[in-house]
Amino acid sequence: MPRLEDFSAVAQELSAFVAAEVTPHAAAIDREQCIPREIVRALAQAGMFASGFPEAFGGRGGDAEEAAIRHGLMHEALGAGSASVQGLVNVHHMAGSALARWGTPAQKQRWLPALASGEVLAGLAITEPNVGSDAAAVETTARVVGSDFVLSGTKTWITCGQSADVFVVLARAEEGPATFIVPRDTAGLSFERIDGMLGCRGYMLATLKFEECVLPGDALLGKPRFGVTHVAATGLEWGRYNLAWGCVGLGRACLEASLDYTRSRSQFGSAISEHQLIQRMICRMMVDVEAARLLCFRAGSLRGRKDPEAAKETTMAKYFASQMANRVAYDAVQIHGAAGCAPDSAVARAMRDARIMEIIEGTSQVLEIAIARYGYQERAMQVRA
Repeated sequence: MPRLEDFSAVAQELSAFVAAEVTPHAAAIDREQCIPREIVRALAQAGMFASGFPEAFGGRGGDAEEAAIRHGLMHEALGAGSASVQGLVNVHHMAGSALARWGTPAQKQRWLPALASGEVLAGLAITEPNVGSDAAAVETTARVVGSDFVLSGTKTWITCGQSADVFVVLARAEEGPATFIVPRDTAGLSFERIDGMLGCRGYMLATLKFEECVLPGDALLGKPRFGVTHVAATGLEWGRYNLAWGCVGLGRACLEASLDYTRSRSQFGSAISEHQLIQRMICRMMVDVEAARLLCFRAGSLRGRKDPEAAKETTMAKYFASQMANRVAYDAVQIHGAAGCAPDSAVARAMRDARIMEIIEGTSQVLEIAIARYGYQERAMQVRA
């Protein structure tokens, strides 16, 4: 069984790439609310879009358990550099994982090589103006007309809605929830840019409007009725896993910034790193980050082995890591004082970004319900045994 320390060289390599190619642009991404194409190209050249995809379609091969952990460490490194960039890669993998798991051979051949290379960027369109956590209640409709489907409705808060080339879209068909592969240039599909978000401003959010969009029959991904329970669930579970690791990266960046600042900042005749209350905050941050990392590592190990416990552990990792990121970012701003509130302050940006993490890919409240249900199910099985 692999150990976390076995991946130290991989983690260092990933961190070095992000430090060179992503972190220097993080403030500008937040300020301009856009991820430059040169960063996307750098990610593609580094193989970051290929991670998580089948080797037969251009993805990275190797032992499945180790691959899942490397994939997570990649998202940790990205989260440390820019939550917005981590979000772009995350949503690409969310939509791509649904295609890889549920696509027909023709759909996989058409899309997966382009997704793995980064030539095509993917997005996942589930949320609507009136529908968030209750994905089964989507109002976007897909009606059958001859051999085609016609989509009508609105999706909103869609990550990379401004930039993705293809979307996996959840809609309500006559037989039940269904998902569809919708290219950006589909006739009748329009976009409205969303700006000024609290955090993760480089997500390039958009509202998608489907006005009688005609899709061929082979645009259906998976089977009708399986749109939520199978297809969307695949993407959301990978999204939670990726985001949990991204939160570890965000927390680590805040911790490292706080360690550096407290050693260089002096008050009352000594570096504030010598003050016990500062040490207490640093201690809590260290324990929080490490605990979240170990939860993510366990989730990755189980996911790689396709263990039935993987879904529960992934949910727990996302729940804990997203709350951890908020605690650590808050303390980092407090430690930095006025400097932490300054324009383009990295810890201020992290605090705003962290607030988003408890909302997307399942709010903390929704995850609490899911985790409790896992607990009751496990206890019932123990009692019956």
